[in-house]
Amino acid sequence: MKLTIAHETHYRFEEPARHSIQYLRLTPRPDHAQLVRSWTVSTPGKLRSWTDGFGNLAHVSVQDGLHEEVAVLVRGEVETMDTTGVLPPHDGLPPLMFLRETRYTRLDDGIREFVAPIAERASDEGQVATLHNLMWAIRDRVAYQSGSTHVHGTAGEALTHGYGVCQDHAHLFIAGCRVLGLPARYVSGYLFSEGEEAGEVGAGVASHAWAEAYVEDLGWVSFDASNGVCATDAYVRLAVAMDYEGACPVRGIRRGGGLEEMTVRVQVLNE
Repeated sequence: MKLTIAHETHYRFEEPARHSIQYLRLTPRPDHAQLVRSWTVSTPGKLRSWTDGFGNLAHVSVQDGLHEEVAVLVRGEVETMDTTGVLPPHDGLPPLMFLRETRYTRLDDGIREFVAPIAERASDEGQVATLHNLMWAIRDRVAYQSGSTHVHGTAGEALTHGYGVCQDHAHLFIAGCRVLGLPARYVSGYLFSEGEEAGEVGAGVASHAWAEAYVEDLGWVSFDASNGVCATDAYVRLAVAMDYEGACPVRGIRRGGGLEEMTVRVQVLNE
């Protein structure tokens, strides 16, 4: 697919802020499944780019002086290829580092009990089939409800509540992989959807998150538990990390400004 992406984030403050910093992971890097044709990130402040520890292309924007709003504008074109959700095994980081637990993916008795029946069949069914079973079990157990949770929610909380969003599904999948002894990581990105008639969960919500699990002798395999599928050419990867905190597209701090209102608009079109 040839996808055109527009992503706008606006912060408006109830009173002028004196200083603000935005940390951005809004630039896709070229890989086996996507070719970045063009990409721009615009902010009102000074913009500096760097590559973080996971190999993500990141920016920091610093805005000094009194200001009542911050706008982050992204425009770009990405050509995607359908690799049946598989990426090469070597991307500069050892897979075993993605066995580490975080506060979002911390195991508890509920998660262990949830994964136990899947783990019991793992030796007979193989890794790929086991991971599909985990993905489908999460989709059946944790209903997708837009806006139902907050960004600090954990995998255990999503399982207990029985509902969540794509971020919660990804965290629970990663936690489940830890029970299975398989490395897994969080992915933030975009999803092109034809609309609700296409059957995707959260159709029309172009910002998305899913997970990738490492399968020996195959590579990193993507699993979108919200939709019950592996990634296709409708997916654009922005950043990978242990969890949401490390792959969050936009995160900021400021001095002053009082309460804030944030609005986000994302559009993904297929040429």
